[in-house]
Amino acid sequence: MIAYMKRNYKIIIPIIVLVGLLFGFQVVNKPDPEKDKILIGLIRYALTKGHYEPHQINDEFSENVFDEFIDALDPYKRFFLQSDIDEFSQYKLLIDDQLKNENLTFYNFVYKRFKERVTQSKQYYKTVLASPFNFNQKGTFSIDYELKTFAKSKAELMKTWQLQLKVSTLTRLHEKIELQNKFSSKKDEPKNANQYKTVSGEVKEVVDEKENIEIEQLSELKTIAQLEEASREATEKSLDELYAIMNELDETDWFSVYINTITMQFDPHTSYLAPKDKKRFDISMAGKLEGIGARLQKKGDYTTVAELISGGPAWRAGELEVGDVILKVAQADEPPLDIVGMRLDDAIEFIKGKKGTEVKLTLKKIDGSIEVISIIRDIVELEETFAKSSIVEFNDKKYGIINLPKFYIDFNERNFRNSATDMEDQIEHLKKENVEGLLIDLRNNGGGSLKTAIEIAGLFIKDGPIVQVKYRGEKPNVRSDKNKKIQWNGSLVILVNELSASASEIFAAAMQDYNRAVIVGSKQSFGKGTVQNVLPLNNYYKYSKDLGALKMTIQKYYRINGGSTQLEGVKSDIAMPDRYTYLKIFERDEKNPLEWDKIEPAEYIPTNSYENFHNVVNESKKRIASNPQFMLIDKNAKWLKKGRDDNIVNLNYNEYKKELNKRLEESKEFDLIKEYKNNLVFISPEYELSLIEKDSILRQKRNIWHKNLGKDVYVEEALNVLSQLKMNKNLLVKN
Repeated sequence: MIAYMKRNYKIIIPIIVLVGLLFGFQVVNKPDPEKDKILIGLIRYALTKGHYEPHQINDEFSENVFDEFIDALDPYKRFFLQSDIDEFSQYKLLIDDQLKNENLTFYNFVYKRFKERVTQSKQYYKTVLASPFNFNQKGTFSIDYELKTFAKSKAELMKTWQLQLKVSTLTRLHEKIELQNKFSSKKDEPKNANQYKTVSGEVKEVVDEKENIEIEQLSELKTIAQLEEASREATEKSLDELYAIMNELDETDWFSVYINTITMQFDPHTSYLAPKDKKRFDISMAGKLEGIGARLQKKGDYTTVAELISGGPAWRAGELEVGDVILKVAQADEPPLDIVGMRLDDAIEFIKGKKGTEVKLTLKKIDGSIEVISIIRDIVELEETFAKSSIVEFNDKKYGIINLPKFYIDFNERNFRNSATDMEDQIEHLKKENVEGLLIDLRNNGGGSLKTAIEIAGLFIKDGPIVQVKYRGEKPNVRSDKNKKIQWNGSLVILVNELSASASEIFAAAMQDYNRAVIVGSKQSFGKGTVQNVLPLNNYYKYSKDLGALKMTIQKYYRINGGSTQLEGVKSDIAMPDRYTYLKIFERDEKNPLEWDKIEPAEYIPTNSYENFHNVVNESKKRIASNPQFMLIDKNAKWLKKGRDDNIVNLNYNEYKKELNKRLEESKEFDLIKEYKNNLVFISPEYELSLIEKDSILRQKRNIWHKNLGKDVYVEEALNVLSQLKMNKNLLVKN
């Protein structure tokens, strides 16, 4: 797609998001008005009675649902006309009344018109793509769709389609021209040559086998006109495929979109799960996946990488990153399928697959560059979400590093391992190695079990409050560690980033409030201070059909100092810049997040663990401020933010190419970030060495982890901090 294009897309629901789709329509399952009315009644009742912070269902609520539903269906304003919106507006202040009476008039009216407009749209793109685009003309196109208005006529709507399709075709044309230039450079070289000349004349090694294959498939050089025609054909083909795939959507999918425009008014984590999505949710909670090992989310037309599963195929390959946009998917050597605009369910079906099969992904990286990567699918075992540890020598002393990817627990098997028991075991192993300090890595840990977060915090203090949990209208419940045993009473540093959330924030906040650990990492963590519960709706209403489930925010949690982690997260004692610093990826950037507030603190006594805490923090801040690597990372973060904020696409090919080349040239400055090495050696603890001897896969996983640690400037600085901390001999704990 478009290089360095950006838009603040909204996640309508976490699993199925059907927005801005280009497709024809055919209902597979017949509408079920009775079921729809039951769903509306059940969800309205649950939200108003059980949500932590219920909204009044009034005219303001009605207006918001109206706007969100229209935007969910047509965010790029390429289906509806302004006259449609004017017609829909008769219901703008009536939706609240309709919801209270299980009346679906507004939904049915808009849904019917939408189907008509989508059917008509197929002719629009066919007509536009029948004629060549003139890429010599001057002109630009803004992709900030929130500022655009709906077309006033079909002629104006056709113009919208023309501009959007011109952008799509321009991107494909540039790819084809660049590929042909590489082919042209290679054509006269020896058959087995492994080099090619770039457009600028620079000689590079050909390392991508897929690129070699694509270049060789160009049997002859083509004119610009021929390449332009091929680009239009590719654009049309991708839309044809999209229409065919989306033709299978049923009424349940669309009604889910409507319900979720209602639930999202309460907070971004409250959503309706249709029956098939509830099943997927249950499977994901079981912790065993088959595919590439990445969690995906829908942002507008785009399938985006939300999380990499530690130890999974994508994580091991090291090329896929959080924030990458997946543009195309190819099965081994088959032609790639364009998934832009495809609903998340269908995109996932193409991406996942059986163990041992190959999938090739065309990505738009967060710096705007386009890359093709290959991943061999595998079983992603829960084992790789378990805590693991490593040992490193730093300044002639041994330190332990524990990586905790999530706060896991199996509620169905009481005696099964969980993150708290595993953490205790890892600490015990490291103590036997005589380590002098612990670094706990919570980066990218999105949370999990509150129970294990409390128990893990208890490993580092004698006993006392860990977190306060509050239901709506009730006094907070102080959750405490009651086990007087201290598993580790030495120096402790906790490493976090912007993606450390929920239970990670509970643990880090408790350690910070007790002055038990130094928190280092991003300026603040994610900022999710809410708790959700999944309610199977058939448990509350006896009905012959599966009604799905409601995932609803029912609690808010607070630090023992009384402050909420909601929005503000946990602020690091020592902040380090990273590439996400200036991007909008926090809880506060979501739609309708709950507000920050404060309650009375719990009764607790800080441990006053370190006699030189402030000196160590200040020295670290000075090192970070003068460290060339951190300065380069911060510069890169600002550069990424600037690129994401650039909403203008040049429609003149030469200008478009010039901008891409400029961006590519600028990016070379940041290559040094990936090349960084801290020259530290990381090894597995002794208990694991015998396991590694027998398990080549485990050995490979640990080698990859240790290699990544060896390039990690954040771990290096965290170890600097850890090595300088001096424990207070008069350690105070609550008796």
